[in-house]
Amino acid sequence: MSQHSQHQKFLLGSLFFGHLTNDWVAGTIWLIAPAIAASQGLGPTEVGLILTINGIGAGLAYIPAGVIADRSSRPGYLMLLTFWWVALGYLSATLVPGFWAITLLLAVGVMGDAFWHPVATGVLVKEMPNRRAHALGVHAVGGSIGAEVLGPLAAGFLLGYFDWQTSLQILVIPAVLMGLIFIPISKRITRNTVSRKVDINFKALIKHWSTGTGMALVSMMIFYNMSLMAILGMTPLYLQSEHALSTFHSGLIFAAMLLIGALCQPMLGHYTDSRGRKPIILGILLISCLFAYVAGMSTSLVWAIVGLLPAAALLTAVRPVILAAAVDFSGKSESTTLGIVFTVLDGVGMAGALFAGMVGEFNLGWAFLLAAGLALVSAVICLFMQFQSIPQHEELTGK
Repeated sequence: MSQHSQHQKFLLGSLFFGHLTNDWVAGTIWLIAPAIAASQGLGPTEVGLILTINGIGAGLAYIPAGVIADRSSRPGYLMLLTFWWVALGYLSATLVPGFWAITLLLAVGVMGDAFWHPVATGVLVKEMPNRRAHALGVHAVGGSIGAEVLGPLAAGFLLGYFDWQTSLQILVIPAVLMGLIFIPISKRITRNTVSRKVDINFKALIKHWSTGTGMALVSMMIFYNMSLMAILGMTPLYLQSEHALSTFHSGLIFAAMLLIGALCQPMLGHYTDSRGRKPIILGILLISCLFAYVAGMSTSLVWAIVGLLPAAALLTAVRPVILAAAVDFSGKSESTTLGIVFTVLDGVGMAGALFAGMVGEFNLGWAFLLAAGLALVSAVICLFMQFQSIPQHEELTGK
């Protein structure tokens, strides 16, 4: 095995576990938010508001992270910073009173997790330009296992014994441990391993994304993530309030829903690297729409799970393919591009949780019908889009 191949495996493994740890803490929000609302006598709208402000906080960090990463000679140190940022942000949220103080500090904590994403994914797509979706898929599995499996399981278990503050204080421990473990790892991730520093032509980048294809891609990503966030944001609350499940059992079902999607991410990424992005994205959006509709129309727990499980799994599985499609379209400045994309997905797309919460004030099942409609809109946009497989490197970087 060549030294370059060994280094690629080192990066994939290190960033996999780093992503898992940061997203583990951030992913607890799906069960922590309903627990905060319950502790203060609040409802679905406030749950959606916590999640939406969480997404806005993440959105504020993505683009600066991407710009800094593209111009940094030490991206490993930037990644190291994120573990301590996450730990301190979430810990602070457990020490203050009041809905708004808690919500804003949770948003500060998630900014650390958000900062990780453009830095780490930028490193991977620069190291593996011909395997972008596969590398992003492997990286995404780590985040999905953390955010959508281990985080909810751990949070659901702890909330059965402790209040949300104590639970969250325990849940930040992995971030602290990884902050120590990552110190020697960070020294091995330098500019020399991720290509030369990039001079970013923002004017060309904005002009490129302002074209018809660029705006269609942005719109597709927004509606896609709004659909996913509507499902994720209301599922734990729905299971607890409509079917009287405990926090542990709702966390277990929530984790199981997304485990299949997480495991499918590298496979879908590898497939689309050689076969094209559009057919898979379009097909998954349409199928997810159907299953979300089944969940929204169901009255039994069994049929709700039959609808929610494949809908959430498929929408989770296709995420790295959508990220790779955005990098394909944009060209170089990979970290900056990914920062923009993450802002669109999580900063704007997280509003799906708020809209779902507002609809859920009348009937929580309607939140899943909303998710079905959002997925359908995204699919229609995708149907009429032209996907680009060869990035326009020179035009966007001014080289």
